[in-house]
Amino acid sequence: MSSTSNFRNAIREARTHALVGPNVIANALPYVGGGLMLTAVGIYGGLSIIRANPQLFFPTFIGAVILELVLFFVAQNVAQKGNKKVALPLLATYSLLSGYTLSGLVYVALRTPNVGIPGIGFAALGCGVTFIAARQIGSNLSDQDGMALTKTVSLGVIALVVVCLIQFVFALFGVYTPTWLEIAVSGLGVFLFAGVSVVDFYILPRTYRDDQYLPAALSMYLTYINLFIFILRLLIAINSRD
Repeated sequence: MSSTSNFRNAIREARTHALVGPNVIANALPYVGGGLMLTAVGIYGGLSIIRANPQLFFPTFIGAVILELVLFFVAQNVAQKGNKKVALPLLATYSLLSGYTLSGLVYVALRTPNVGIPGIGFAALGCGVTFIAARQIGSNLSDQDGMALTKTVSLGVIALVVVCLIQFVFALFGVYTPTWLEIAVSGLGVFLFAGVSVVDFYILPRTYRDDQYLPAALSMYLTYINLFIFILRLLIAINSRD
């Protein structure tokens, strides 16, 4: 959920700028795709450790989460300063760590009846369909509608982050969310990050110049990773039983 900080910064920039980077999203897409591929590699590595040495996974997972959070702010800062030679390896490492921390959720999905590999594929397909729809909608938003949607979605994402942090802390102590509540939270997450994907196509060209594609790529990467997570969480919750 590191996208919250990035999202607020983008809103502040968009309030004071007209369209400054009409091609920034097109320039960012190859890096978004590369980051997602590295995330898949990280997931594969995490699944390998879970299967071969499961007792090692939890402590390395906690370490990866902490390092991922630190690396996000470092990589974001470096990318916004335009230091591409330093930013690229940082963003690549961040993508790998993101995949490693996602591997636990993917492992649960693989073991959940009626989810498995088809469910993972459905979550990925859902992200792709959302991208196509969001591009059409977000690119044609008026300034009034774009800012209204941005503010609404931003508030929703902040609330969602708080709820997910509470869930994470409770889970560390063995207290898990009831299925009905998990369905509600996951469904809300899908709805909000679908909204964020629309907002990206309005905000990013008003926030970053065409040559600032790396911070734009990081923003889009976070949007679709979180959308994937919540679609997968929703599928797991629907097909699970208390």
